[in-house]
Amino acid sequence: MRFIKVLALASLSAVLLSQPARAAEKLTVLLDWFVNPDHATLVIAKEAGIFERHALDVELIAPADPNDPPKLVAAGKAPVAVSYQPQLHVQAAQGLPLVRIGTLVATPLNSLVALKGGPISSIADLKGRKVGFSVGGFEDALLGAMLQGEGLSLDDVELVNVNFSLSPSILSGQVDAVIGAFRNFELNQMDIVGKPGIAFYPEEHGVPVYDELIMVANKDRLDDPRLPKLLAALTDATTFLLNHPQESWDMFSKSGEGLDDELNIRAWRDTLPRFALRPAALDHSRYTRFATFMKDSGLIDNIPALETYAVDLGAAK
Repeated sequence: MRFIKVLALASLSAVLLSQPARAAEKLTVLLDWFVNPDHATLVIAKEAGIFERHALDVELIAPADPNDPPKLVAAGKAPVAVSYQPQLHVQAAQGLPLVRIGTLVATPLNSLVALKGGPISSIADLKGRKVGFSVGGFEDALLGAMLQGEGLSLDDVELVNVNFSLSPSILSGQVDAVIGAFRNFELNQMDIVGKPGIAFYPEEHGVPVYDELIMVANKDRLDDPRLPKLLAALTDATTFLLNHPQESWDMFSKSGEGLDDELNIRAWRDTLPRFALRPAALDHSRYTRFATFMKDSGLIDNIPALETYAVDLGAAK
């Protein structure tokens, strides 16, 4: 993805100009998917020159296969990747040398979605119905926990693999609901075409709160001096984004082709309050609770020591 340089605010420019010149170190960050508002702090840090202020020259790369970035980091072929907390628990239990170093989106985005005004007005209404999913394992575990609160189980629904065609599978009547729909995207997609959805949130139905979007590095390379700079830059970018949402949107929407559309405008609005205010900070109890949930759900066989797969690089200094 090529990013188009734009002029930052005069106040920000003054701050940047006041910094001593330093040689920028190159750093590659592999994204989890194509550029979208979930990546706003990374894009703003690049477009507003914040990475430059922290002596970094960051390249953001969207993957051809979303499963590849963490594997490339684990293999030592890339320094940092954007990933997901639930995925990290699975990979850590498998022994992959991956460590969470930062958080981008600090709340779940995953949700259970059905057509508003349709036959599903509560989770209990799913009994005997078809539920679509994209990622086997984790998403059905979420659904199972949500059903349990209504006295149901996965045996009470018919699971249908719809790949990544979540909202289309509802709109076409292929399924009655889907698990794995992002509340900042699929709900907006449905509303835009005049078929609004109703969402049920896992964290309100028996699933512990977790970080949706995180950054991972190789545990053998945590002494890389670029990593604390990356986190410091993202902290500054988050502050700028929250203080100047319209200016930030202007930068983001002009940074690549196809970003300035109705879906991204809506997704930007819905994602803005969900960014981590302290990207480096680690919520130990959150990770411990979710690891227990993953084990109890049968998604992992063991729970590694937290410090082996999640760190706060700022606290370690």
